[in-house]
Amino acid sequence: MGALLWLLVPVLAALAATVWSTWTQRNSRKSGDGAELAGYARFREAMEREHSASDPASDVA
Repeated sequence: MGALLWLLVPVLAALAATVWSTWTQRNSRKSGDGAELAGYARFREAMEREHSASDPASDVA
């Protein structure tokens, strides 16, 4: 009987991990990539502004 109880521990841990991962991923399906792509576009614009404000002589390759 003791061996069955020890086998129950990993089964319960796997079940808990499944429930936890399902719970944590519930919002990522709703949001999609729109917010991330918009953030990346803002990042690129900021980097281009910073780069254009720097010394133009450093752009010569």
